[in-house]
Amino acid sequence: MPSLEELEHHLSRLGRVLLGYSGGVDSALLAVVAARVLGSHRFLAAIGRSASYPEAQLQVALDLARRFDVPLAQLDTRELDDPRYVANAPDRCYFCKSELWTRLGALARVRGFEVIIDGTNADDLGEHRPGLKAAEVHKIRSPLLELGWRKADVRTAARSLGIPTWAAPAAPCLSSRVQYGLEVTPERLRQVEAGEAFLRSLGVTGDLRVRHHGSTARVETAPDQHDQLGGCWDRVSEAFVRLGFADVVLDPRGYRRGGLLTILADARG
Repeated sequence: MPSLEELEHHLSRLGRVLLGYSGGVDSALLAVVAARVLGSHRFLAAIGRSASYPEAQLQVALDLARRFDVPLAQLDTRELDDPRYVANAPDRCYFCKSELWTRLGALARVRGFEVIIDGTNADDLGEHRPGLKAAEVHKIRSPLLELGWRKADVRTAARSLGIPTWAAPAAPCLSSRVQYGLEVTPERLRQVEAGEAFLRSLGVTGDLRVRHHGSTARVETAPDQHDQLGGCWDRVSEAFVRLGFADVVLDPRGYRRGGLLTILADARG
């Protein structure tokens, strides 16, 4: 298993480091370790804020930074001003990450940081992640990937350091919930965010996605949560109608990574 000592040594050799920080367990681990090893004079974690970044995740990221004395900056990103991003083709993430790395690159030049890093790990290589190409174009380093860390390694290390989100489910941007080909708009992102927040308020735990299909919302969650939701489905339906959906359905297949890609492939035959 990869060791924290190896990660510390690797980070210590990178110079002055700027991290693209989301608060997810991968970037959280890097933030905590880099803050400890490099200190505030050689390290900064930066959050890119936009309508696609959930408010709940922002609060988690801020709380963790305060708890572990992580030096932090926040900046606005403007991916929603890019028509290629708004069009929401399967390569949407490339334009989002290009915007983020462009903004962080400018910050790095102003503040004198030599290297920009992200939280990509070895398991990410087997998934549909157009953003990885953007990282390559912008010469972003990925220490966890470079050392061969997998997601399980990240969670184990985060737990050993007392990072409270070590077991938290993945939380990609809100735009990842919007059906491909359906424009990404602030209103649709708000509907998704509010829908997921409502379901969490009912006690839904673990992986959860509200997939936006225009007039219909499709809920993906672990099958062991289905009975609980079924018992209060009238409340769920009423809440989603208030959010502007015509109807809401519970996907019997449960949560699955890349659910919208599967639907796109089925539609193409």
